[in-house]
Amino acid sequence: MLLDYIEPVFRPPSEANSLILQVTNGCSWNQCTFCDMYTAPQKNFRPKSLDKIEQEIIRVAQGGYTFRRIFLADGDAMSLSFRRLHGIMALINQYLPDTQRVSSYCLPRNLKNKSSEELQQLEAMGLKLMYVGCETGDDVLLQKIRKGETFDSSLAALQKINAAGMKSSVMILNGLGGTKFSEQHAIHSAKLMNLAQPDYLATLVVSFYHGDARFRQAFGDDFFPLQPPQLFAEMKTLLTHLELEKTIFRSDHASNYLVLKGVLGKDKARLLQQVESAMSQDGSVRLRQEWQRSL
Repeated sequence: MLLDYIEPVFRPPSEANSLILQVTNGCSWNQCTFCDMYTAPQKNFRPKSLDKIEQEIIRVAQGGYTFRRIFLADGDAMSLSFRRLHGIMALINQYLPDTQRVSSYCLPRNLKNKSSEELQQLEAMGLKLMYVGCETGDDVLLQKIRKGETFDSSLAALQKINAAGMKSSVMILNGLGGTKFSEQHAIHSAKLMNLAQPDYLATLVVSFYHGDARFRQAFGDDFFPLQPPQLFAEMKTLLTHLELEKTIFRSDHASNYLVLKGVLGKDKARLLQQVESAMSQDGSVRLRQEWQRSL
């Protein structure tokens, strides 16, 4: 076995053809109430030693495998120190020199202890893309879901990523606030994105594949899930308030009923028309059935 994975291992859909290099196990925060990805007993957070990472990279190189892209798993490799990340990137450059891009999930808090100069060094070594799960730009919701972040902390991280010359891919959760907070969730998320101007923006529908008891316990009694027409209405509000210049937008994750793809802002009118067609149920756009949304 080339790589010693502690399952389950998750990665962004766009990293399907990447080498998944597990440099940590689990998530350094692991308190978000909507997320069950790293709650299994074997997923307690811990870094993997640099020696073990080197052994795995050497096995990949000696096996004759080449990858254009590498994704640093698990939940947040950026929790590692700059020194450790620098060491990992040096190993990749040494043994897998054909790699064109390295990426990682990124919690905003874990950029606070890294200077802009340090991030620039990592970018120069090939760490090019950060996947940032902002979830929402609404501070009320961020507290309810125990994200441990705020509008300001999310914006600061995205701006630091941009200043370092890295690209950012942001995720917003459609339906996160339920019916009560739907509008403010969409408006404040759009405001955050307008200020940050991420390179990529994706929306997923909040889903509870292992039940919502943990989520509801923290959220309170005022969470009422959005039905598809309400999800579309929230998406319309988000798109209406987004003022992006050249952000690649995707709403094509398996959790979405309505698949949307485009570049914002040039495709904004077309995307809004698709959402309005879904809201009116005129049959001009195809919606996923429930069985098609299974992961």
